[in-house]
Amino acid sequence: MILSMTVLEGLAAGTIDLVFRRWSKQNVRPGDVLRLEAGVIEVDSVEIVDPATITDADALRSGADSANAVRGTLRGPADAPVYRIRLLYLGPDPRRALSAETELSEKDFEAIRDRLSKLDRRRPWTHETLRQIAGNPGRRAQELADLLGREKEPLKVDIRKLKNLGLTHSLEVGYRISPRGAAYLRLSRGTGRPGPAGPS
Repeated sequence: MILSMTVLEGLAAGTIDLVFRRWSKQNVRPGDVLRLEAGVIEVDSVEIVDPATITDADALRSGADSANAVRGTLRGPADAPVYRIRLLYLGPDPRRALSAETELSEKDFEAIRDRLSKLDRRRPWTHETLRQIAGNPGRRAQELADLLGREKEPLKVDIRKLKNLGLTHSLEVGYRISPRGAAYLRLSRGTGRPGPAGPS
């Protein structure tokens, strides 16, 4: 589920706790946890509603000015159900603090290299992907996939693995390298230490 920066900031501030979506198929369920740039968010409840029953009070809780404004933002097939989704802000994403590290110890470097080597076990992809993200901030996933000669959806899954290690950030459009990721690449290049090992 994609959330705008306004909604993300409102969730973190405690001023927003609802979103409305028109979906042909339900995309989230109660208990789902979303790890986003603004923090960790849990889906508390999901219910189908008649859009005519959305109130101005609901609208304010979703960051909109009025119920009509909410109804005007609903996208998707007109006959698809509208979902009222209550979200809970659980706190900052620990990956954010991790990704902000600008200096890596020898131990940190080795730990990242070991993790990336495991991801590269079937085929090497991590180092080149990090380099392309570092050199092309804000590039869309499809553009990165074209540069890397890969399919878009599997690449997005792999980039999420790099994000889980604190090495990349997701932007509203595309990605960028994190300070931690930049530090890893700098050490890999600058000291002659090898990057992730390919399969033997």
